[in-house]
Amino acid sequence: MLSTDCKTYREKPNNPAIDHWLNLVFCDPGFQAILLHRISHQLYKKGLPVIPRLISQLNRFLTGIEIHPGAKIGQGVFIAHGMGIVIGETACVGDYTVIREGVTLGGTSSTTGKRHPTLGEYVTVEAGAKILGNIHIGDHVCVGAGAVVLQDVPSNSTVIGIPGRVIERKDLSEENLASDYHRDLPAEVIKTLFERVKALEEQVEHLQLETNLPDHYFLLTHQAKAQNNKVIEEFLDGSGI
Repeated sequence: MLSTDCKTYREKPNNPAIDHWLNLVFCDPGFQAILLHRISHQLYKKGLPVIPRLISQLNRFLTGIEIHPGAKIGQGVFIAHGMGIVIGETACVGDYTVIREGVTLGGTSSTTGKRHPTLGEYVTVEAGAKILGNIHIGDHVCVGAGAVVLQDVPSNSTVIGIPGRVIERKDLSEENLASDYHRDLPAEVIKTLFERVKALEEQVEHLQLETNLPDHYFLLTHQAKAQNNKVIEEFLDGSGI
């Protein structure tokens, strides 16, 4: 596994700064973090107390990368830059995954069981992304920078946003298109509320006509409502995002 790690770091196209094995061992924090974790993880599996956590602490001090000794890291995993990365105890990272700075693979509960995410193979997690909870990220998934992922993600997908949603998938079918992954749920909620408010306003206008009350009894004039509706519709169409 270590030989695969070395090969990955030396041949990775986005790691051109490594031109000598000494640079790899002494000057690449990502490789150092993986190497130290391999040691701490083996000791952790043997049930050795304290020492694995001490190695993890040393790892964090030297590289700025925090990996719990219990985390399972596959072969060929590439950590780019790495500062601020946190990988929890029950997290599983698949082979040849790329993880960039500021990424968190964290838990959402205090239970002692599986509470951290599982990443498939050839996953790319861009800077600042947060993947939280006991969820599964499929193979060949790209998680965009700053995304917050809280639910399972199918393979061959691109995920962005808060909360994360799939914006691209290479194996689309009608069933997949109908999936919740492809819906912009916050925008749908806002649009639904907007339509309900418009319906209520129409009912109020009917009451106004029936009772012949003057405009000053109502919060908005027809002109003000038209202007507000225009702003909201522009936002829903994307100009406000």
